[in-house]
Amino acid sequence: MSGPESTAISQLNSRWAETQATQPTHRFFSAAASRRRAGSVENLARTVSAGDLLRLLPSCGTLPSLRALHARLLTHTQGLLLGSLRASTKLLSCYASLGDLASARMVFDTTPRPDAYSYGVMLRCLVDAGRHADAVALHQDMRQRRPCPEAQDDFVLSLALKACVRSAEYGYGRRLHCDAVKAGGGDGFVMNSLIDMYAKAGDLECARKMFERIPDRNVVSWTSMLSGCVQNGFAADGLLLFNEMRRETLLDMYVKCGEVEDARHVFDELSYVDIVLWTTMIVGYTQNGKPLDALHLFLDKKFASIVPNSVTMATVLSASAQLRDLSLGRSIHGIAVKLGVADYDVVVNALVDMYAKCQAVSEANRIFGRILNKDVVTWNSMIAGYAENNMGDDALMLFKQMRLQGAPPDSTSVVNALSASVCLGDLLIGKSFHSYAVKRAFLSNVYVNTALLNLYSKCADLPSARRVFDEMNDRNSVTWCAMIGGYGMQGDSAGSIDLFNEMLKDGVHPNDVAFTSILSTCSHTGMVTAGKKYFDSMAQHFNITPSMKHYACMVDVLARAGNLEQALEFIDKMPKQADVSVWGAFLHGCRLHSRLQFGEEAIKRMMVLHPERPDLYVLISNLYTSYGMWEKSLAIRKWMQEKGLVKLPGCSSIGHENG
Repeated sequence: MSGPESTAISQLNSRWAETQATQPTHRFFSAAASRRRAGSVENLARTVSAGDLLRLLPSCGTLPSLRALHARLLTHTQGLLLGSLRASTKLLSCYASLGDLASARMVFDTTPRPDAYSYGVMLRCLVDAGRHADAVALHQDMRQRRPCPEAQDDFVLSLALKACVRSAEYGYGRRLHCDAVKAGGGDGFVMNSLIDMYAKAGDLECARKMFERIPDRNVVSWTSMLSGCVQNGFAADGLLLFNEMRRETLLDMYVKCGEVEDARHVFDELSYVDIVLWTTMIVGYTQNGKPLDALHLFLDKKFASIVPNSVTMATVLSASAQLRDLSLGRSIHGIAVKLGVADYDVVVNALVDMYAKCQAVSEANRIFGRILNKDVVTWNSMIAGYAENNMGDDALMLFKQMRLQGAPPDSTSVVNALSASVCLGDLLIGKSFHSYAVKRAFLSNVYVNTALLNLYSKCADLPSARRVFDEMNDRNSVTWCAMIGGYGMQGDSAGSIDLFNEMLKDGVHPNDVAFTSILSTCSHTGMVTAGKKYFDSMAQHFNITPSMKHYACMVDVLARAGNLEQALEFIDKMPKQADVSVWGAFLHGCRLHSRLQFGEEAIKRMMVLHPERPDLYVLISNLYTSYGMWEKSLAIRKWMQEKGLVKLPGCSSIGHENG
């Protein structure tokens, strides 16, 4: 045998002899144990296959055992095994982990075509050993042999930049910055390394520019920038930066804790706002159900000089989706295209979600179809879109396609599939996804359990719903509300109220949805006194301002029970003008108790207040229709046409909550 393998064996034998000569004689038992381990690995290596030899490499805990196995690999099938990149990289990694820099470099130098991972392992070995100039030289070699995209790998770049800083090779570091820009900007590690490099080079202007471009600054980013200020004689700037860091940490904490009002107070006190702080506040509003506030901040002229990034655009698209505002969403889509961020993964996923939630499923599907590399978030956005638009069959077909294309579903995928099963009213399919969730160990996820609970409740299998609920280790307010609503849908008012009280005893603060569920239960079961008590307790005991949905529920409680005079008095005392859902609940009670004249009077009052509202005329037309008064109903419709009062098509909320 000749060539690199022969040389390698010779070098290994020499290093083995050196190791034995320097072994401490006074550590007899330790040395003996090492020899036994090396001997056992070497003996085992003589009896196993080539593939098994490679799998033995990580088990070598000492250099002697590793060298023995290396020698066996070189002689096995004339050393052809080590011609593979996988084997060489594995061996290189083992030498590096045991601190044998010379052997690691020898393996690397005899590797014919090392890839980015091999270079990364060797670079890490050199940097950790303080051989920074050698690390820079190695990366220069990599740029020549494998210019892109491997030389622009984020892990490799961050190591090379670190070596540039330690060896003061700032000129080469600037060239690496160009490589990072060509590769798309680099990740957080690369950007932090660039900040450190420019700060050490005394170029604080470039360091600050890099600092401001990092979308998710961490303590390393701040420390690099602070150190740069201090090292370059700008202590006052460093102090200001330190105070800024403290405020941004505070802002981030309030946002993550859902305290957006406190976060906004901190935000308004900032002397300087950049893209990161601005986006953080927009994200805070959007994630905490305040999409209008998010959009107002996005459109605030005070921040017109800040150019939105992909995270900003994805967030305001999410806000548009929450508002179900298709026109606004399309406008933001256009801005994203102009800014050149429309093809970023986070923006594409947000676009699919926005169009689907705004009932523009064909547009969502068109964007989805153009995505070549779909991740699990992309699939989930489209599946959820189908489920939300009552296209359960399409949602389940897409779930199947996702699995066939090798994308493993996550817990969110299962939640979406369960929602599609509810949409179809198919308990059998839902149960199959329950089994799938068990197999994939998703039942520890509170959202999966809540979706299962919702499935069984909506499909009238209350015992199964309660079993899921009782077996949950982690429950949130949504879970409690789903179970309370399940009892309410089945007419079990006692079960619903008992569970609501149990939730309070468990220390769970009820949200607005919980009160919607309990008020709906009271209306369906005629519990007027209980309904009044729960409605009053919202503001008095739980600091929840009733929404129009709660007012509609309370009117429904009174009207269904025949207390129409009380219901009308309640509407008159409302702190805001009643909308169609409130009047719809009132008229529903009029129909139930055959109080046509009372309903007519209410409609006339509404028409005086809102003569331009076509949906009010539709309400009285429907009221006449329900009593078989066709001529009056048609007369209303004809008059609407003459006045140009056309009700836009869409889903009405009347009856869904209260019917």
